Amino acid sequence: MPHSFSRVMSLTSRAQIVNRLINLFVHHFLRLLWHFLHLLVSLWYLQVCLVETTESYLISTRLLKDYKALDISKVQYLAIVIDSEDARQISKVLQLLKWLAVVGVKHLCLYDSIGVLKTYKQIIIEKLNNAVLFEELVEKGLPMDSEKMSLEFASISDGKEAIARAANLLFMKHLKLSKSGVEQKELVFTEPEMDLALKALGYRGPEPDLMLVYGPVRCHLGFSPWRLRYTEIAIGGACPSILHRCSATSLVSL
Repeated sequence: MPHSFSRVMSLTSRAQIVNRLINLFVHHFLRLLWHFLHLLVSLWYLQVCLVETTESYLISTRLLKDYKALDISKVQYLAIVIDSEDARQISKVLQLLKWLAVVGVKHLCLYDSIGVLKTYKQIIIEKLNNAVLFEELVEKGLPMDSEKMSLEFASISDGKEAIARAANLLFMKHLKLSKSGVEQKELVFTEPEMDLALKALGYRGPEPDLMLVYGPVRCHLGFSPWRLRYTEIAIGGACPSILHRCSATSLVSL
């Protein structure tokens, strides 16, 4: 009886050892497989990145004329979102704008969160031969199909602050009517009323057809969300030196 018991214990111990070896083998095999698949995916993304970078560089240097076949009518209004630190490199921003002018983009919005580009807007307009501020088109009642490139400069103050001012404008309007004794319906601010208030305050620009985002994070960096209901968003790099290259790839992909 003791001999049988020790034999059973020995078999159990061997089974446990075999089971551990199998588990160890499976663990290392799956880990090796994961690293192999990760390497394949990384190599594929590297290849795609190299091809797109080379293509966009050739397009931006006019060595490749693929952008000639671009149907620019699909981009009636373009939004460019740039990180505020990168926005200080005005020479790169001007390079981007000149490339877009060559491609045929006529109307666009330049955005950075703290408004760096706003402080340089007069310099940018002066450096471009055929450009005008978007607000001047609005003030003069000129059509959007003007031959000149129109530039809108925006920042985060055109977002939350704009909503707060528009709400305050509607509230003051309601308060004024209530004091005058005019009978009113229940105080409800509808979307059309908010749109009119934003437009009256100068915060209601066109909705972009395409937004190109360049920054350290994958978001629109506080761009007014009510203007992005039907906007296609493309994420680019953070370095402004490749802004025009990434823009070339994004526009051609349309």
